[in-house]
Amino acid sequence: MIGSLWRRIIGRPLASDQAAKEQITSLEGLPALSLDALTSVAYGPEAIVIVLATAGATALHLIFPITVAIVGLLAILVFSYRQVIDAYPGGGGAYAVSKENLGAGASQLAAAALIVDYVLTVAVSIAAGVGALTSAFTPLHRHTVSLCLSILAVVTVMNLRGLGESARAFLAPTVAFIVGIGAVIVVGLIHPIARHTAQPGHSLVVTRGLQAVGVLLVLKAFAAGCSALTGVEAIANGVPLFREPRVKRAKQTELLLGVLLVAMLLGLATLAVRFHIGPRSGQTVLSQISGTALGRNWAYYSVSLVTTAVLALAANTSFGGLPVLTSLLARDNYLPHALAIRGDRLVYTYGIWVLAGLSGVLLVAVNGNTDTLIPLFAIGVFTGFTLSQTGLVVHWRRRRPPGWAGRAAINGLGAITTAGATVIFLLTKFTAGAWVVAIAVPSFIVLFHRVRGYYGEVAREVDLDTPPSGTGAPLDIPTPQRVAVIVPVNGISRITAETLAYARAISPDVVAVTVRFEDEDDPDLDPAWQQWNPGVPLITLRSKFHSVVHPIVSYVDGQCQVPNSPGTTDAPGTILALVLIPVVSPRKLRHRLLHNQLDLALAAALRYRPHVIVARIPFQLRD
Repeated sequence: MIGSLWRRIIGRPLASDQAAKEQITSLEGLPALSLDALTSVAYGPEAIVIVLATAGATALHLIFPITVAIVGLLAILVFSYRQVIDAYPGGGGAYAVSKENLGAGASQLAAAALIVDYVLTVAVSIAAGVGALTSAFTPLHRHTVSLCLSILAVVTVMNLRGLGESARAFLAPTVAFIVGIGAVIVVGLIHPIARHTAQPGHSLVVTRGLQAVGVLLVLKAFAAGCSALTGVEAIANGVPLFREPRVKRAKQTELLLGVLLVAMLLGLATLAVRFHIGPRSGQTVLSQISGTALGRNWAYYSVSLVTTAVLALAANTSFGGLPVLTSLLARDNYLPHALAIRGDRLVYTYGIWVLAGLSGVLLVAVNGNTDTLIPLFAIGVFTGFTLSQTGLVVHWRRRRPPGWAGRAAINGLGAITTAGATVIFLLTKFTAGAWVVAIAVPSFIVLFHRVRGYYGEVAREVDLDTPPSGTGAPLDIPTPQRVAVIVPVNGISRITAETLAYARAISPDVVAVTVRFEDEDDPDLDPAWQQWNPGVPLITLRSKFHSVVHPIVSYVDGQCQVPNSPGTTDAPGTILALVLIPVVSPRKLRHRLLHNQLDLALAAALRYRPHVIVARIPFQLRD
């Protein structure tokens, strides 16, 4: 029943030749991989305003020149990532660039930074969406965490159904968001409807003990506003998700994203200066701009609802990018191999679940507060920006195609700028929470080393990739082993008969074992067994302790022998014990609680013993 319900939720399995249905077009790339960047206009300008407000209302006009500087950096990044798409169409973004051009250490740093960024993207996007909703509908504020987790669950299920399906489902809200923000900017520039109407909440602008507007304050505001650039890299990370021609479609989406983001950032910054917008309690900067431009009417609430929906759906960017990245890391033995396995819907299911779990924990930890998450946000993505562009400089110097010097110069300028922004952000936001990222990124790198070290040990132990012949030490020719089949029983029944039939089909060496406790008067099973005469001997194990598992495990250990050393001429002495455990499989899930679960305990005790194979033989009850 549960399996059937889950199948209805995520859809029927897709065949490999249906993979094209889940690949995306250039336009679908916006909701699939670009929503994070597009919706950053909801919290990027606000991050700038919050920093400038510490110097008083007179500093708020600096939001426009700071936004212009951020837009200039955005142009460099869009140009650079279009080059990444050309040079590395297999996806991976900064990880792929760093791996080829900067070495393993840099690639691990890029991967760790991207993982942190993707998790934060989900948390920030959903928290910002709920923040926009509670700004418009203030009674919902006390349900912030519940709303965050509910939206996370919806986005997770949509991505388990497939990226293409989620992209098509989110396309309409994305277009509505772009049109809504465009309407706010156009109306606000031409004829704002409620320019002189009082805003809800109270001002949070500092009025006493003002700071001087110095270089440090401007740099802090610039670094905070750079959170609006997160998500620019996601398209380059997810190139394999596009339909053919993949490179062309991905580059078109990257350019479209850049144009839209530049227009929205500059338009909102202009209105923020024009309307003298500052931080207010219970109101986001975007909510204030929308309310002033449109008035607090149906249009304002429509834009607020669309903004909420799209901000929440912006988490889709991470769900499209992180599973691809973790699959590449898993193939390189830096993460568990399960992350490289596609599910029934041709998505990296385990990567989606890991991202949802980490993001959910983070949302609960910060109580769904965007302001708490923003200081953590840009460090990881700007580390990836820096490594990606530095790697491109090396790439162009090695390949030297026509015009390589100009490309390398632009990438070099971008690397210097983003490296500076990373340092500024880390220094200015360290005590506000950025120290968490400074710990998380090295922790992931340590994890990569530990996982790769484990896989290396396993490969050496099992002689992985050892050639069967030719150069190198060849593998030994497999020799047959004697298999002793052991069947635990507690009586004579159809279950026992069917299990013994399976056992005799596997090996002629079959024995049944049963356990009897010394302090109980239960009759021995031997007489009835001899009368039945199934062709399999019965061994009765006596125990003075009330444990069925321990006597059986001891008996199995006694049947197994240590294998002979390779190269000896003696006959094989290994006995491979195959333990077949009969299990009743009830018709209903709740009926499983009525059975003694002895099979689980016995299987757990025998699972990791050498030369022992454990199999559970289900006996299906008739309907």
